[in-house]
Amino acid sequence: MNLRTLVLGLAAVLMLGGTATAGTLDAVKKQGFIRCGVSDGQPGFSNPDAKGNWTGIDVDYCRAVATAIFNDPNKVRFVPVSFAERFTALQANQFEILSHNTTWTMDRDVAQGLEFIGVDFYDGQGFMVRKTLGVKSALQLDGATLCTQTGTTSELNAADFFRAHKLKYKILVYQKASEYIAAYDAGRCDAATTDRSGLAGDRLKLKDPNGSIILPDTISKEPLGPAVRQGDQQWGDLCRWVLFAMVNAEELGVSSKNVDAQLGSTSPEIRRLLGKEGAFGTKLGLTDDWAYRIIKKVGNYGEIFDRSVGMKTPLKMQRGLNALWNKGGIMYAPPIR
Repeated sequence: MNLRTLVLGLAAVLMLGGTATAGTLDAVKKQGFIRCGVSDGQPGFSNPDAKGNWTGIDVDYCRAVATAIFNDPNKVRFVPVSFAERFTALQANQFEILSHNTTWTMDRDVAQGLEFIGVDFYDGQGFMVRKTLGVKSALQLDGATLCTQTGTTSELNAADFFRAHKLKYKILVYQKASEYIAAYDAGRCDAATTDRSGLAGDRLKLKDPNGSIILPDTISKEPLGPAVRQGDQQWGDLCRWVLFAMVNAEELGVSSKNVDAQLGSTSPEIRRLLGKEGAFGTKLGLTDDWAYRIIKKVGNYGEIFDRSVGMKTPLKMQRGLNALWNKGGIMYAPPIR
């Protein structure tokens, strides 16, 4: 076996083992854009319009990474992938970032070769039912048939909930979001179950959105966030601090509307955030104004939330747990220092 064959064989083993070789940032710079794995149509998170323009929290996160690297939020190619195939696609190098309503769990973090870089939306699983069913609580769903998607945490969460409360149920699983919500709309099941944010978006797809309600019960913790392949510390750090910078910007009162004026701030925290003090971009392989460019062209976390799922959008979601830690929520980022 010659040296070239040995090297290629080792590279293949590493890829099949679910790890990323170092140098993702250099590879991304060379190809001129990042590839972002997203859901195949989830309002508020990653959803294309009729012209193919993508919007949502998961989409804006990837635009922020592109802005940090290229100073251009459009240097992204969005790759729609199903819930069942998303992890395999990431390991197969079909994209560099998975930003796909993905719950951070121990098994995914440890056994599936993923590195979660943070939480961009705190969620929990719920149930949606037709008003005509007369159900006001998930505890009234004894004997119900549920619709959900395969490859998600929803199946296990439902099993745990019904077992804990000694309730009977049946479950129908579907490959795509469009399939499971169509099955619910056609009356094949009594309730649809997934993350509450997903239900809010899926409800809009029904023939009669006002005919269904989302029950008040939340049966699980679903910390959603982007993930990358394990094995490239620089890439993981870069993706992590892009998210943290947007959260810190909101906490410091720096937004796309006032970021230019904030360049003259005397606050040490704001000066570090905007690249006026320290060399924090250099440590990530970026220019030191990386966070300034993100805030200027994409916005802080609050701006992204408001325009994607907030009260002025069709989803009308309140901040809740996703409010900043000093505003009644648990959204929190380590400091840039």
